[in-house]
Amino acid sequence: MIMRPGDPLLLPANPLFIVFTLLLALAVNLLPLGRHPAVPDVLALVLVFWAVHQPRRVGIFAAFGFGLAMDVHQGALLGQHALGYTLLSFGAIAMHRRLLWFELPSQMLHLLPLFLGVQLVTLLVRLAAGGMFPGWSMWLAPGLQTLLWPVAVLLLLAPQRRAPDPDQNRPL
Repeated sequence: MIMRPGDPLLLPANPLFIVFTLLLALAVNLLPLGRHPAVPDVLALVLVFWAVHQPRRVGIFAAFGFGLAMDVHQGALLGQHALGYTLLSFGAIAMHRRLLWFELPSQMLHLLPLFLGVQLVTLLVRLAAGGMFPGWSMWLAPGLQTLLWPVAVLLLLAPQRRAPDPDQNRPL
């Protein structure tokens, strides 16, 4: 992971923690909340986070698998979420080096078009398959996902942060 000058060093990400957070985000998406179109996609947010911070561990294939799971759960056109999550993961991996050099507000501005583009792709797939337009409130979800980005960074990087070590023999 690329760090800006002055940022503290992080511990390596535990693979079990990555899997746990992805499964927890999938469980949050599977909750029967009525699935209003403006509800943010927590799984997409966590997939983007890990694709940005750990692109070698969470990539396009993981995004495709979780997308198929969401398609099966929602009874959507098979591949609708899989295509969206795959494009989302590809976009996050493509810009992960550049994104990590920016502060959180700038990262949010970089991620907003990515979330909007994926929402547009899934809408076009839904409409091409003969589905109905879910309403204009569906465009609130990418904005809410973008606003949740600092919370995701704070929570998902917390286990990797080092405790302050007063040992004088180890400067790192």
